[in-house]
Amino acid sequence: MSKRTEKAGTAGRFGARYGVVVRNRVRTIEANQKKSHECPVCHHASVKRVSSGIWACKHCGAKYAAGAYSPDLKKATIGE
Repeated sequence: MSKRTEKAGTAGRFGARYGVVVRNRVRTIEANQKKSHECPVCHHASVKRVSSGIWACKHCGAKYAAGAYSPDLKKATIGE
């Protein structure tokens, strides 16, 4: 069976368009955005992106605003 999207990842939807640098940048950003992150409140790896800049913990229910593509806690405003 072929493994045609192993290297391309989520950026495989762009095909041969936009250049390899842009596609690699999109692939790394989206891989980081879609993984589970650690919650600053309960410290479980269960924080997922709700929408642009909104992150929610599935374990304790905490919602907070942070970066658009990653929950960078240096810029975050944590609240419930």
